[in-house]
Parts: sequence; C-alpha cells; structure tokens
Amino acid sequence: MIETFRAELPHGITLSCRAAGRPGAPLLLFLHGFPEAAFVWDDLLEHFAGRYRCVAPNLRGFADSSSPAEAEAYRPKHLIADIDALIEQQGGGHAAALIAHDWGGAVAWSYAVQHATRLDHLVIVNSPHPAMFLRELRDNPAQQAASAYMNFLCRPDAEARLAADDYARLWPMFEGMGAADPAHPGGGWLDDAARERYREVWRAGLTGGCNYYRATPLKPPLTPDAPIMKLAFAPEQVTVALPTLVVWAEADLALPTSLLDGLEAYVPRMHLVRVPQATHWIVHERPQWLAAQIEAELARREL
Repeated sequence: MIETFRAELPHGITLSCRAAGRPGAPLLLFLHGFPEAAFVWDDLLEHFAGRYRCVAPNLRGFADSSSPAEAEAYRPKHLIADIDALIEQQGGGHAAALIAHDWGGAVAWSYAVQHATRLDHLVIVNSPHPAMFLRELRDNPAQQAASAYMNFLCRPDAEARLAADDYARLWPMFEGMGAADPAHPGGGWLDDAARERYREVWRAGLTGGCNYYRATPLKPPLTPDAPIMKLAFAPEQVTVALPTLVVWAEADLALPTSLLDGLEAYVPRMHLVRVPQATHWIVHERPQWLAAQIEAELARREL
C-alpha cells in the first residue's frame, strides 16, 4: 500500500513523498524526471516494499513540494542537498540504492560522485551522464536537435505556453513515442486516468520544472559563447565508483544511444542493459520488467 508524507528538511525545503515498506528497512530512493512526479514509481514501490523502505519524493519544484521561484534555487548543489537530507532522514544517512530517471538521474549521477559512501548502488534509467551529455550537446548536431526543446523550456513564457489548451504542448512528449497507442510496444498507458494524474501535477505549477532547464548550462548552444562551450569536467568530478545499473531504452527520441559511447570510462563498475523499442517513458511502459532488472542487479552486487 502506498502512503504519503511530507519530509520537512532542515534547510527549509519540504518534499512531498510517496512510500511503501517498513520504516527502518534498507532504503530505496526513487527520483522522477520532467514533466512527471513521484507517482510514476508506484508499481516499483509496491514491488520492493516487502524487503525495503521505498520512498519517492516529488523533487523540489514539482507537485506540492517546495517550489522556489528563482532559477538559481535549482542548481545541482541545491538539488543534491535535498536528496542528501532526505537520505539522512529516511535511511539514517544511507540508502541501498538510488534509482532515478530523466532529471532525477541528473541529480543522482552527481550525488553518487559526491556522496558515494551513502549508497550501495546506483540505478540510472535513460538519464545521460554529465560528461557524455556535455560532449554530445557541444559536438553532435543530432543531439543538439534532439535537445532543442530545452531552450524552449527556458523561455520566460514557457509555463504559460505549456499550460495552454489543456497542456497541448505537453501531451506530445508522451504521445510522440507511442504512449497512447496500444499497438506500440509498451503503449496504451496514457489512458484517461493517467492523463488526469498528470493534470493534477501540472496544475500545481510548471515553473519549478522549467527552472531545472533555466539553471543548467547543459543545453544546446545558441551562440558560440554559450556557457556550455566553456564547460569542462575533471575526471574526479564525474567518475562514479559505485556498482551502477544503466537501463537504456533505445527508442528514446530525446536521448540517442550515442550518449552511451565511452560511458564505461566514467562508470567502471557499470552493468548496461539496452532495451530495443522501449521509449523514454519505460518506467510507465515496463514497470515489472524494470523491477526485475533492479532485483537482478541488487542480487548480483550483493554476492
């Protein structure tokens, strides 16, 4: 059974959370992306609840979690502080695994570098490693085109444009990858009930979600002097020493498989699982399959 609670963090941020499993059991923490919310993990929370304490927060800026108005509040150091405080509160400073998708994965990659001793495992689902994303955004025209939407989401009127006409610009993010088509592998999940759950999340406000894009320099360059052109990562800033499962749905239109090229140099203990035909929304499309992959990885690393 899914429960909800509000995690009041010591630095003044409140994260609304969904959870399952016994408090005090080893912690699994699940991080969602944009334009989603914690509810996308419900099937996995219930799957792992018999053995783990499973917690999925609405990240800052989403649903009824704290949503600072300024974009600066969504820089990585602040997002990482939220997750660190939540792990301290819910897991006594330790988590068996951090499991993350999309923007949640962006936070998780950095958290795993900076706080490796607080985690046993990292699980990434279609979220590019920062060094790979920097390379592709800077040098690969195909990635620049696939990520062009990021600059749209930085516009000052992005929230209003996304909300207009019953979120007419948001639904295609799902539908364009077959989410509403039962004939598409994994499709058909975007039914009326799912749409209403998304509307409920989006009605709470879209500024926080857009601020993730406004705060990051990792977006396609619009000018030769764009911040990304001057950005560089030292290996120690982006190397993940933890056992890491990377699940990559290969029909992701925004995140081509070229983002995997060379990834092992930064994630030496990586186990990579490629999923042909699955899309960016694989958490919706194949929740039980994804749960089995996570089960297998945790068992493999525990030997």
